[in-house]
Amino acid sequence: MLKRFLSYFIPINVYKKNSTISKKLEVTWNNGQLVLDSKNTNYSYGSLQRILRKGLLYIGYERIKGFDKILVLGVAGGSVIKTLSEEIGFKGTITGVEIDPVVIDIANSYFEIDKISNLKLINDDAFEFVLKTREKYDLIIIDIFKDTEMPNFLFEDFFINRVNFLLQVNGFILFNTMTLNKKDKERNLIYRSRFNEDYSVRMYPKVEDHNELFTIKKLS
Repeated sequence: MLKRFLSYFIPINVYKKNSTISKKLEVTWNNGQLVLDSKNTNYSYGSLQRILRKGLLYIGYERIKGFDKILVLGVAGGSVIKTLSEEIGFKGTITGVEIDPVVIDIANSYFEIDKISNLKLINDDAFEFVLKTREKYDLIIIDIFKDTEMPNFLFEDFFINRVNFLLQVNGFILFNTMTLNKKDKERNLIYRSRFNEDYSVRMYPKVEDHNELFTIKKLS
C-alpha cells in the first residue's frame, strides 16, 4: 500500500472526525502503522500500545494467559485488546467499555476489533459500568483520557473501592496515568496511598516520557 510506504517518511492522514466527547480524532498511517490520535496525544497504537504492552509485560504474559476475565475501561482504538488477543493469545473473555460511540465506530472500521471473537464491546461510561456490573475480573485495565486530561473520578475513593471490589484475589489492576506536572505526580502519590496491606502496588514512572503506570495486585 502506497500510503503505508510513504508513512515511513511522513505521516499520512486517512480519516478525521470531530466527536462531542473526544473532540478531534484522526486516523493516520505513521511509520507503517495505523494509529488513532486526539488533538494532543496518541489514543491507540503507536506510543500508547507500547505503554500498555510494558504494563502487561510487568504483570507477565504467561500469567495473563491463565486469566478468565479481563475488563478494559477505555477502549479507544483497541490497541491493548489487540495485544491481549494477538500477542499474548488470551482466550478468556474481554469486556471493553468505551464511552464515545464515534471512537467505537473508528475502532471497528479501521482497526477491526469487532472481529475479535472473545471481545464484548460496550458503549457506556466507565463509572456507570463499574456500578452496574456483577462480574468479577482477573485483570482490570484503566486507560481513560479526554485528550491529555484524566477524569477526576478515577482518583476518588468511591471509584477506587468499587474497582477493587470487582477484582478477584490475585488479580491485577493496570492503570495508565499521565503526569505532565508536579500536581499530577502528587495526585498519583495520593492514589497510591489509598491501597492498604491487602494490595501490592508498583509504580513505573516516565514510561514514554509523560506516562506513569501502576500495577496493583490484590493479595486478599
